[in-house]
Amino acid sequence: MLIAVGLAQLLFNVLIDHSGRIMNNQAVVDETFFYEQIRDNAKTSRQCDGICIWDQHIKLNLRHNTTVDNSLKVMNSSLHYSPTPIRTMADGTIKQIHPFTGTEVWTVPGRGNRPLSHPASTTVELTDNDHTAFCAFCSDNMLSTPPEKTRIVRTTNGTCEILPGALPHEVHDNIAEFRRVPNLFEIVSYDYWHKNFGFEMDSDTAMRMASYIALPEGREHVLAIIRTRLKAAGEDPTELTESELLEKAPSYFAGGHDVIIGRRHFIDGATNDSQLASSGTLTRAEHEAFIQLTVDGIRDLYEKNRYAPYVVAFQNWLKPAGASFDHLHKQLVAIDERGGLVKDELMQLRNNPNMYNELAVDYAGYHNLIIAENDFAVAFAGFGHRYPTIEIYSKSATPEPWLHTTTELRGMSDIIHACHAATGAQVPCNEEWVHKPVDVDMPMPWHVMIKWRVSTLAGFEGGSKIYLNTLSPQNVRDRMVKEMYRLRDEGHIATDLRIAMECSMERNSLKYNPLL
Repeated sequence: MLIAVGLAQLLFNVLIDHSGRIMNNQAVVDETFFYEQIRDNAKTSRQCDGICIWDQHIKLNLRHNTTVDNSLKVMNSSLHYSPTPIRTMADGTIKQIHPFTGTEVWTVPGRGNRPLSHPASTTVELTDNDHTAFCAFCSDNMLSTPPEKTRIVRTTNGTCEILPGALPHEVHDNIAEFRRVPNLFEIVSYDYWHKNFGFEMDSDTAMRMASYIALPEGREHVLAIIRTRLKAAGEDPTELTESELLEKAPSYFAGGHDVIIGRRHFIDGATNDSQLASSGTLTRAEHEAFIQLTVDGIRDLYEKNRYAPYVVAFQNWLKPAGASFDHLHKQLVAIDERGGLVKDELMQLRNNPNMYNELAVDYAGYHNLIIAENDFAVAFAGFGHRYPTIEIYSKSATPEPWLHTTTELRGMSDIIHACHAATGAQVPCNEEWVHKPVDVDMPMPWHVMIKWRVSTLAGFEGGSKIYLNTLSPQNVRDRMVKEMYRLRDEGHIATDLRIAMECSMERNSLKYNPLL
């Protein structure tokens, strides 16, 4: 009786703030303080009354205490941790909460069997010239983009080599499988870094710019790029002298927004403009070269700009996913912040350093959402995303992609390539990379999300912040697994890929956590 009265008084006291006001159910009560007061009262009751009921209660909940404390801390933030990210309702509605961001998603039954792609109703026959000159990114139009930073070529022994960007008269001396060039319409400009941080280009880049502009064809190329940019902005380049135009040249040598461009616009042998070359139509070796040049570009941007704590890497495929060209390319953007997604994940990571295993890969394994794996990476159907999503995690103990071994990088590339191939070239999608920012002390595994842009956000989502996703994680898994079996049998994707129930389902397979 004394214990019950004491606990009732404690609960009342905790619900009163310091000014004596009773808090309502949305009050600013500190849940952690509330929990600690109950726990402290347990100790007092045990000591004063000599009764063992509290001892038993604490013993049974000893392991739970830490989890509750950590969860309450996260709940006090803008995030909403859910111990059950996936719930299936009686009518078949699947409710999902993303364990890192708190994004709430519903999948309503009966809407998941619609086709993902909508092939063009009309197509245009291609000419021979279209294969190499269809858009500004095509191989015959290399001087339509700003001066190259780097390119990756195939050597005589079949390996790939990253070379410095070619001079204007050298662009066709070898076959560039992929090229890294500055973005003509950058998100974060050179002037942003220069005016806000005092950023100056390094001596090697300055020397390269001077050498490039010293060549007549190089000078004309740079001037043409600057004039194109000014015209697009509604300005008249004829109002500026040549010297004034060249003052803008640093943006196209030392900027922090790059594009990695593929060699092909259309697949080999294409006869009409619907037969686009996508990540999934590349060979394994070509896709590995794509990943190599992208990773090297991230490394280079970090090394060249000490003010950038993070480099955003992404790929927009097809116009519904935000692509300005239907020509395969990735983008890299150095930014002066970590970004909201990384901040959210880092906040959770400090509470649970093993969360990428426990709340992502292992949780997916327990719910049979693993799609494929090899010894170096694993893919699963994501949950709690606005769009149907495939998540790919590197198993490497090294967080930085540019420090992965060649074998580890190939393993990640094989999984990403297989996911794109199984998705299909007609499905608009975003490929989004997440890695540990250079100034973060906590290890984070490199992971990639492929999001199918097959729905449009509307008023319901805006008014409720509950996102309707037409495909459940299980539906995504089933579609991917079926296609991967076929592609593996045909030899288009890695033959050593383990698919669905062939996967090991190893717990704590991500070795980024030094405690494992």
